[in-house]
Parts: sequence; structure tokens; C-alpha cells
Amino acid sequence: MKNKKETNKGNNKLKLFVENMLVYGFGSIISKLVPLIMIFVVTNIIPDRGDFGKSDMVNTVVSLASALAVMGMYDAMYRLFFEKKDEDFQKKICSTTLFFTMFSSLVVTLLVVVLKKPICKYFYTDTQADYLVYLAALSTLVGATNTIISAPTRMQNKRKVFLVTNTVAPILSYSISIPLLLKGYYVIAMPIAALIASLVIEISFAVMNRKWFSFKKVDKSLLKPLLAIAVPLIPNFLIYWVFNSSDKVMISNILGQDYQAVYSACSKLGHVSQIIYTAFAGGWQFFAFSTMKEKNQVKNNSLVFEYLGAISYVATAFVCVFAPVVFLLMRNDYYEGYISSTYLFLAPLLQMLFQVACNQFIVVKKTWPNAFILSIGAIVNVILNAVLIPIIGIEGAAIATLVGYTISDIIVVIVLKKMKLMVVTPRLVISSGLMAVYFLCWRLLFIGKLVIGMICAVAFMCIIVYLYRSEMNYLLQLIGNRNKKENEQADNAKVCSDS
Repeated sequence: MKNKKETNKGNNKLKLFVENMLVYGFGSIISKLVPLIMIFVVTNIIPDRGDFGKSDMVNTVVSLASALAVMGMYDAMYRLFFEKKDEDFQKKICSTTLFFTMFSSLVVTLLVVVLKKPICKYFYTDTQADYLVYLAALSTLVGATNTIISAPTRMQNKRKVFLVTNTVAPILSYSISIPLLLKGYYVIAMPIAALIASLVIEISFAVMNRKWFSFKKVDKSLLKPLLAIAVPLIPNFLIYWVFNSSDKVMISNILGQDYQAVYSACSKLGHVSQIIYTAFAGGWQFFAFSTMKEKNQVKNNSLVFEYLGAISYVATAFVCVFAPVVFLLMRNDYYEGYISSTYLFLAPLLQMLFQVACNQFIVVKKTWPNAFILSIGAIVNVILNAVLIPIIGIEGAAIATLVGYTISDIIVVIVLKKMKLMVVTPRLVISSGLMAVYFLCWRLLFIGKLVIGMICAVAFMCIIVYLYRSEMNYLLQLIGNRNKKENEQADNAKVCSDS
């Protein structure tokens, strides 16, 4: 009886996670598909690849500045929000976090403006790009606070709001940028559009979540526990920036902005994996912290790591096959990026797996190992960038990113296993080994060969499905029961209307 009860409880936890993934995944598909589709339009409108490179570099500056501005407070806020089921306490956490982030964002924004000359030189390789620095500074100010203001929506698991905002934001952004691009504002069109869209979304969340933020609820005594969690996370976000953006800066300075533009384009297409990543992030944080005190927390976290790994591997296998076909839709001078896009598809998914594993450190309130382990991968990434970019160009940068994350993932799994905070099963080792073999075979033997590639990808998927056949059966049963329930409700409604 006890085993049956525990099984049902485990199934309910899996159901909670699956449902969050499905809902947030749908919203993420919309938010990521719009930029994915529009990249084909944008790269064909902008005549000079260098202009596209400069425009995209604004995002690189903003991502670095935002990491410094938020200072890990988003994750600290999320962690402490679920510490007590007391709404007054939760409002104090939200309010204190917001007003601290407003101050830190203002400081970082001013710092970006003060350092405009070195930023122009090293990021844009153009000493006259002051206007791009100003755009990056404003985007940092809006984006950093937006992260905090929107947090209560996710913490309350308001899925419909998530779907709407993720639909509106990219559509609004490109509705503004495309007319500007057609008028010839090739460099500033997308940064300005993104800034306006972000501001509109922030105002919307400020209205929706206004009850969670109040100056009267700011509690200075909560800053200490918030910062105790947040400050050790700052190096993590800076290291993530090294992984995700330093390669663009190095390519720009070693090869030129033309190649940086190609790398940016292929990274955007490669980052279609963000569909999986953002779906995970939205569903995961609510699931992880709301269930962190469960008896089987270590087992559940380990299983989620496995499931997401399996999904990532299968998706990557098919991306390898179809990447050359997708890049035919782009202008010829971007086609060379398709090889790099496959590495850059898998890399964010390995980052996702790292974060799943590192959640165990946050749960036990030890965040420093995250930065230490991740820094090892980042150092490897930078070294490989310096060595490989001059030799094999942008593919070298993509390889460096993938290898860096792979090393970090392997180390964190070993450390957590020794700390008894993670369970490693044989099928995890097998699926990971098969992914490595498949990737090497694709690159060396059947790259660009659609039929052979498809056969190998299907075979790989079948092996993964077999390894996780029990979970697949449960998922199919869950979907079947849901459809059955909906059909029964529809039949009952029809009977009522007939009577």
C-alpha cells in the first residue's frame, strides 16, 4: 500500500513537471520561432554583414551588463520566495529585491556610459559607435528590472500570462524593426525595437504584479539572506557570458565583424534549442523550489536531468541532419555557418543540464561550487577559442563552447554523485556515450548526406526511446487519459445541450 502511495506521489510530481514543460514549451515555441523565422528576413534585408554584426553585438554588451546589474538576485528571490507560505513575507522578498535591483541597474547603466570608449573599441571595433553603447545602456536598465518585475507571474505559475507575453514581445519587436530596416536603419533598427518591446512588457508586468511590490514592504534585514545566495552566483552569470558571448568578441577582433555576423546568425539558428531550454526554465524553477523539501528530491532531480538529456540528444541528432537544408534559406554568404549551428544547438542544452544539476547546490544553500566548476569549462572555452579560431574560423569557436560545457557537466555530475546529491544510472552513461559517437560520425563521415543522416538519427532515437520506454509509456498514458477526459466532458456537454 505504501509503495503504491509513493508511486502515485511520484507520478503526480512527474505530471506537474510535464504539464509545466508542455505549457511553457508552447509559449517558448512562439517566442523563439518568431526570431528564428525573422533571421532569414533580416539577413536578406541588411546588405552588409558587418552592419548585422554590429547590431547583434548590442545584445552581447547588454547580456554582460545585465548579469552585473541583476547580481544573481532573481535566483535568490526565487529561492527565498518559497521559504515560507506567508504572503506578507513573499511581498517583502519581492519588494526588497526590486528596489535593490533598481539601484544596481542604475549604477551599471551609468558605468556602461562612462566606459563607452573601450566598449566601442573592443566590442564594436569602431571608436565612433557611441550611439550603440547608449542603446545598450538603456536596454540594460529596462531589461534588468524587467526580470524582477515579471518574476511573481512565474512564481505563481500563471501559465496563460506567460503564453500571452511570450507571443506579444517578439511580434511587437519585429513589427517595429522591419519598417526601420526597410528605411535603411540597418544597425540600430533591432536594438531600438527590442528596447521598446521590453519597456512595453515591463510596464504590463508592473501593472499585473503591482500588489507584490511596494516601497513600504522593503525590508533591509532581508538583504543579507538575499545577497548571501545572490553574490556567489554573480561569477556564474559572468562565466555564462564568457561561454555564450566572448566568442563573438574574439571572432570580431581576430577575423572581423563579417565573420562575427555569420557566427551570430548561425548561433541564432542554433539557439532554436532555446525552445527546449526556456520551456525547461519556466516549468523547472517552479517545480524545483516548490518540491525541494520532498523526501525523494535527489532522485526526482536526477531523473529530470536524465529526461532532459535524452530530449536534447535526440533533438540534436535531427538538427545535424537538417541544418544544411535550413541554411539554404539564407543568403549564400551565410551558408558556411550551418556546421557551427549544430554545435551551438547542443551547447545551450548542456548549459541547461548543468543548471539542473547545480540546483542541488542551491537547495542546500551552497552556491560557490557552481562558479568553480563552471569556471573550469569557461577557461577551456577561452583557450580553445584562441587556438581554434585562427585555424578553423567560426567552427573553432563553436567547438570551444561545446567542449567547455561538456567538461563542466561531467565534473558537476561526478561531484554531486560523491556528495550523494545525484544518482547516475547506466542508461544516462549509455545515452551520453551514444550522443558523442553520433556527433563524431556525423561530422567526419556523413555531414551533408541527408538520407544516411536521417537513417542514423532515427536509429539513435529508437535506442533512446527503448532506454526510456517505461517513461514513454507513462507519458502516452497521461496524454491518452487527458484526451479521454476532454472527450467525456465534450460528450456530457452535448448531452446537456440536447436535453
